Amino acid sequence: MFNIVLFEPEIPSNTGAIGRTCVVTGARLHLIEPLGFSVDDKKLKRAGLAYWESLDVTTYHNWQDFLQRNGLADREGDISAEGARRLHLLTKKARKTYVQAQYREGDFLVFGKESAGLPERLLADLPDSCERIPMLPDDQTLTNREEWSERADALGGGSSVLRHDALMRRDICGNFVDPDDYRISALNLANSAGIVLYEALRQIGFPGMDAG
Repeated sequence: MFNIVLFEPEIPSNTGAIGRTCVVTGARLHLIEPLGFSVDDKKLKRAGLAYWESLDVTTYHNWQDFLQRNGLADREGDISAEGARRLHLLTKKARKTYVQAQYREGDFLVFGKESAGLPERLLADLPDSCERIPMLPDDQTLTNREEWSERADALGGGSSVLRHDALMRRDICGNFVDPDDYRISALNLANSAGIVLYEALRQIGFPGMDAG
């Protein structure tokens, strides 16, 4: 059984759809607060359909609470060596792709919030656990790149969703991809979780994966 971890998810329909995927694959869902919605949100239940009632889901106060309750921290409260091996942090900033990772049953696939992804402090703590989903560059996918840029300027005074200064720098571990290669193009959270989960399932021989 795998574990899908959503760090401060914001959009209920994404979480609902991921919950549905968890049910049909036997995965557990972990939600780290603060959430951008209530677990009773109608949009969440609508996306999850009746599957939500069968979902194994746990909510945590914060990242540290998640680590402690799942045996991923050492006595000092830091991530243990075994915990680090079981965590897969999905981020645009990783050099390694998700198909280059090795998955074991019980591993935790961690996804960040829709608006900002995972905090840099987590990525810096676990550089070897960071993985990305390859995507085409913006100039091959978006015909309205200028419109996206104008929206960013309007929302953040010229510094927001396209040009977070933090995203344009490498962390102390040198873990991030070329900072000039930051992309607008992105999959939504539910798509990303499904892609990575099914690769993990393929590696452990999930029933039907070898059908040709």
